[in-house]
This record gives sequence, structure tokens and C-alpha cells, in this order.
Amino acid sequence: MEKFLLLKMKLLAAGARYPDSASCDCLVINLLGLCRLELFDIALFLWCKTFKMGAMDVQLESTAVQHGQAKINVEEHALVSLLSDEKYATEKTEDVDPDDYEKLEEGIMQYGCAHYRRRCRIRAPCCNEIFDCRHCHNETKNSIKIDAVKRHELPRHEVQQVICSLCGTEQEVRQVCISCGVCMGKYFCEVCKLFDDDVSKQQYHCNGCGICRIGGKENFFHCSKCGCCYSIVLKNSHACVEGAMHHDCPICFEYLFESTNDVSVLPCGHTIHVKCLREMEEHCHLKLMLRFACPLCSKSVCDMSKAWERLDEELATISDTCDNKMVRILCNDCGATSEVQFHLIAHKCQKCKSYNTRQI
Repeated sequence: MEKFLLLKMKLLAAGARYPDSASCDCLVINLLGLCRLELFDIALFLWCKTFKMGAMDVQLESTAVQHGQAKINVEEHALVSLLSDEKYATEKTEDVDPDDYEKLEEGIMQYGCAHYRRRCRIRAPCCNEIFDCRHCHNETKNSIKIDAVKRHELPRHEVQQVICSLCGTEQEVRQVCISCGVCMGKYFCEVCKLFDDDVSKQQYHCNGCGICRIGGKENFFHCSKCGCCYSIVLKNSHACVEGAMHHDCPICFEYLFESTNDVSVLPCGHTIHVKCLREMEEHCHLKLMLRFACPLCSKSVCDMSKAWERLDEELATISDTCDNKMVRILCNDCGATSEVQFHLIAHKCQKCKSYNTRQI
């Protein structure tokens, strides 16, 4: 702890400016993880020189100085060589001072709840009660057991105070405890007030969404029109729908944007829980068109060409007693209208050959 404070004083003496003490703590931890203690002065000199030039070349996925958040992994870090055109030189944490490393790692993965492994708890400003995380608060305070008038949820950005799980010190939101010096979460986002020791989730903060997500930043992209992050495989193939994720699931009515359950993006651009989509397919097994149709726009949720071919064969064996009756239909897939011969089972679109149609 004394070495930590000494290094922090060196950093402040170097002339660096920070919006708060928590941001300064984050940088000290990062520099400790990136170099041996005896090389701290050199690393500090290089950092300050780069900082004053306005070019932060240290490759951290998120820094407290620039984005108000920090992603720290004290098991293994990468140090950017500022003198070799951003070539990396990796150093393991065994090069970090043992006392500092032991303090940062103390109690790791031993505290937390069903939602997060972390070494702190939060005080909810709405009800002034202490919970392991905001999800624990919402499950307790927004359940059907609570009077409807008193039900409420805790917005992640409103958390102001945290309590260290090791020493019990209550303090403002920060990554390192001001009392015992323990790192309260390997992953820490100052914007979302998020702590998590389980970095295998590959958490990252999306500035477009304004919240933290999991799965690795390199595996997702933010679509500004849809207003959310999608898998990189959909970057050039998904249909954009304004605010696609900013609505409730059409099956279970849970708000999709902040849902912790997997979400599927349908070919039409609408979104739905993966679990709900599977349940819909199971419950609508007797109605082919409903089973594989978007519950919002009725377009097919997958390639149905093979199914339409089989339906062609089945309908060819069924005699039709209404040969002279014609009806107008609208295709749910391509939007075309056409006039076709009436059939008791289904009507086929004359443009795209789909049976996903409705009579108009």
C-alpha cells in the first residue's frame, strides 16, 4: 500500500491532470502491471511525454483518462513499446512487485453473487440499501412480492457508493479500495459503475450503446441506425431497423436492449430472444407459416424454399373443388400482391413462390 501511494505521488508530481482520484489509481495499477517496479520511472516519463503530445499509444482497451473507464487484467498485460511503432513486448505479472500483486489479487473470485464475481457491494441511492449488484436489487425491489407502488429498478449509472467486501469500507465508486488497497474488480467501468473479476466474459464498454457488453469488442460492431451492438458477421448483411433493440421482446415482453439473455436478429431486422424464438417454433408446430414467421411483420425467419417445394408436392395430390374461384393475396415475404386460384390449404405468391401469404 505504501508503494502504491508513493507511485501515485510520483504520477501527480509529474504534472498529469485527472478529473478524480479514481482515474489516477487506475493508471498507477496499469503501469504497475505493465512494467517492473524499478522501471516505473521510465514508464512514467514515456507516458507523460506522450500524454502532453496528446497521443496515448499505450494499448489498453479502455482508459480512465480518455473514456472514464478501465479494463484491467492483473494476470497478464501487454506493454506497448512507444519506441518501436506500436510493437508489443509482453511481460507477465511475476515481474510486478509481489506485495502489490498479492494485495490486488486478494480474495479474487471469492466474493460476489449469481451475476458477478466482484469484491465489493453497492449502496442503492434509491432506497439506501446494500446489494451485491444492481441485478440483485432489481430482483428484490421489482418482484411481484413487492407492493406495486413501491416497485422500482436501479439505473446502473446512478450508483454512487460501493462497500469493499474485504474491509467493509464504504467509498465513492473506484476500482481500488482506499482503505485496504484491494482491486475490487479486474474489469472496471467508471461509466457503468461495473465491477467484475471474471474477465473471461470479455467485457467491453460501447460508447454508442452507453453500456458495457460481453463477448469481446473485436467480435461486435455498433450499428448507429439500429442503436445497438451486433455480431461482426452481420455487419454487411443485416437489415437495419430504427431502434431495433430498443423495444420489448414480442413474446415475453422483456426490454431487449438491456436483456442478459441471448437475442436473435431476424432477416427482417426485428429482434427476439433466442429462447422465445425456439418456444414459438415448438408451440406453433401445427401451423407452418406461424412457426417460422416474425411475430411483428410476419416475414419468414429463415430460408423456406425447401419447405415451399415440399408443400407444392403435397398440394398437387389434393383435389380442389373451387376451380373457378379467384382470390387476391398479399405476400408477407416480398410484399407483392397477386390474384391466384383459391385453395383450402394455402396460396402461393406468383412473384417469389412463397406460401407465406394472406388473403386480402
